[in-house]
Amino acid sequence: MSEKLMVKGTEAIAEAAIRAGCRNYFGYPITPQSELAEYMSRRLPQVGGIFLQAESEVAAVNMVYGAASTGKRVMTSTSSPGFSLMQEGISYIAAAQLPCVFVNVVRGGPGLGDIQPAQSDYFQATKGGGHGDYKLIVLAPSTLQEAVDLTYLAFDLADEYRNPVLILADGMIGQMMEPVEFPELRDLSTLPKHEWALTGCKGREPNKVTSFNIDPYKLEEMNKECQKKYQKIMEGERRSENYMIEDAEYLLVAHGTMARITKTVIREARSKGIKVGLFRPITLWPYPYEELSKLSENVRFILTVEMSVGQMVEDVKLAVNGKTDVFFYGRTAGVIPTPNEILERFEQLIRMVKV
Repeated sequence: MSEKLMVKGTEAIAEAAIRAGCRNYFGYPITPQSELAEYMSRRLPQVGGIFLQAESEVAAVNMVYGAASTGKRVMTSTSSPGFSLMQEGISYIAAAQLPCVFVNVVRGGPGLGDIQPAQSDYFQATKGGGHGDYKLIVLAPSTLQEAVDLTYLAFDLADEYRNPVLILADGMIGQMMEPVEFPELRDLSTLPKHEWALTGCKGREPNKVTSFNIDPYKLEEMNKECQKKYQKIMEGERRSENYMIEDAEYLLVAHGTMARITKTVIREARSKGIKVGLFRPITLWPYPYEELSKLSENVRFILTVEMSVGQMVEDVKLAVNGKTDVFFYGRTAGVIPTPNEILERFEQLIRMVKV
């Protein structure tokens, strides 16, 4: 590991991608992630990579599709409206079982919304924003160091499972600055070799990359193959963090930036003698249902906190399955819940439950 450097979130993700072996970037600028593309435009030529600013997000995602077909490490980045435009291409890439990495730095919505931080793309990311039965592996960092580490991991997961991986970060993660340590630059010769890749077929049978079959029964078999892979991912790639849960009588659930804010709430509540902890999903898909389900058996209630009108709370309820009460608090349109207002809502719920 190198010495710590003070960097912005978008640039930290970009540098981590390059060090993970990414040499192909196709994208289109949109706030609050434009610095990521700008960084790539400067840095990729220095390491022999390719940067191309596409004419739109639709063009960018299809360039990713083409590059991923060659087996090379490739990524794009965007923000909420741009990610919406990419959905058809993402569905094609998932169906073709191609490895690549997407970054969505989420901003307020719906529609054009604003450029402030939000978490309201959760459904789009985890439930499938495009058509058909497919899944993305979704990683949600809460610090810039974790954003670096998860970006590095994202490329390895994409290769291992031949599946797109999404780094879902809100605008605050994208724009804040923190000291981080970067891993060493990956030796490209150590990256996996893909026998399925389209690299020219001189001397061998041609490979074929496709996302469909006109025969519905053969297409169903393609879907079944993907579902087996998704089941394997669900069994082996769930990630989460527990914070002060050993003696917790209450539980907060949050991801990304909101997890950082709720840790402040927890420390304040414990200074008042209230035993509360945090469960933070790191993989939003696969969601750590089993881990949260076990924790729910020992707490009086759960409060889910989001920068949305309530999306992840549905997965929390699925995990809890009626074992305890689940409540929600959130702000939307780029408004960030403060520790004081979350604590106030939390204490109101404690009084209500006791009554």
